Amino acid sequence: MSDPERCEFNGIVRHIIKKSLFTERQVEIILRQRRRLGPGLGISRGAYYRQAAQSREKVGRLYYTVALLYGLGVLESRDIGVMSDLAEKVGEIKGGDISPDLEAEITTVLDKIIAQACEK
Repeated sequence: MSDPERCEFNGIVRHIIKKSLFTERQVEIILRQRRRLGPGLGISRGAYYRQAAQSREKVGRLYYTVALLYGLGVLESRDIGVMSDLAEKVGEIKGGDISPDLEAEITTVLDKIIAQACEK
């Protein structure tokens, strides 16, 4: 049975999720919690709340990691700015209907930008 409130991600967002610290299910749970929707997604309440706690912990660890790397000079203001710009662009296209060719082009550019940032 399909959940009408389930997130439908386009190919770009799915690509980013695959390369992130989160699973697609965890991202769905984070979004459901932000929208105050509660359990769903065809899983038990216990599994939902366990994964929700794991997701919150991962988000917290991500913030600590960024603070650590920025504080130690591994990440610079410029890096944070680039990531902020990329995040805004993802926000603009997250629900859009994008052709497969454009998706491939965008994900290739995104991969190159992140690879360059990691080479420093």
